[in-house]
Amino acid sequence: GPLMEVVVERDGGMWKQEYARGIAVSKVKQIGTSRRHGTTVTFKPDATIFTEGTGMDRARVIDHFRQQCYLTQAIRLVITDEREQDPFHTYGFYFEGGVASYVRFLNHRKQPKHENIFYVSQKVEKTEVTIGLQYTDDYQENLFAFTNNIINPEGGTHVQGFRAALTRVLNAYARGKGYLKEKDDNLTGEDVREGLTCVISIRYPEPQFEGQTKAKLGTPEVRGVVEAVMGEQFATFLEEHPRDA
Repeated sequence: GPLMEVVVERDGGMWKQEYARGIAVSKVKQIGTSRRHGTTVTFKPDATIFTEGTGMDRARVIDHFRQQCYLTQAIRLVITDEREQDPFHTYGFYFEGGVASYVRFLNHRKQPKHENIFYVSQKVEKTEVTIGLQYTDDYQENLFAFTNNIINPEGGTHVQGFRAALTRVLNAYARGKGYLKEKDDNLTGEDVREGLTCVISIRYPEPQFEGQTKAKLGTPEVRGVVEAVMGEQFATFLEEHPRDA
């Protein structure tokens, strides 16, 4: 039988279509009226495709939904695991602060080096750039990059633009305030990444990715936009928050 059904409610109606293995097994048919607006997808994993088994890893699903809620400010998501009868298997997520809340969550077991989280959200032509960052006393960099809510574990043009601006702005600030003397070398990219927790979220209409899993963003024009937005806003942040700087 069908492994997936999609119900769409819009424009006063309710429509349904069923699929098996990516192929529609029925035409779209109207099944009622509705005043709501949205889509409900119901599916059962197909054992002939998921050969490792069709169980759902609850922790992985929850992590994904939490991430989506951070990336889309002020939406509410509720997950209920009906395989267990225990009512505690319902989880709800709602974050007012978007990626700034995400950075705070990522640092909740670490020691932040400054109080205020840097946060910017700005749209430049087709590119919407949202960045949150905060340094901790960790030695590692902890950076998450997304395009249209899809994680890009290998980074890409958005991360390149971010890093270029971060290094440039911190060097300019340190020189201007005399933290770096004339004889001192510039801070390197490695220097400024130590202890950095950062979330970069880009929305872009038709991004190009390298690799089938969208691991790396390749769209060239995103780099310049991120570098410009980050450069300007981060420089302003440092001037306005001298203690954090």
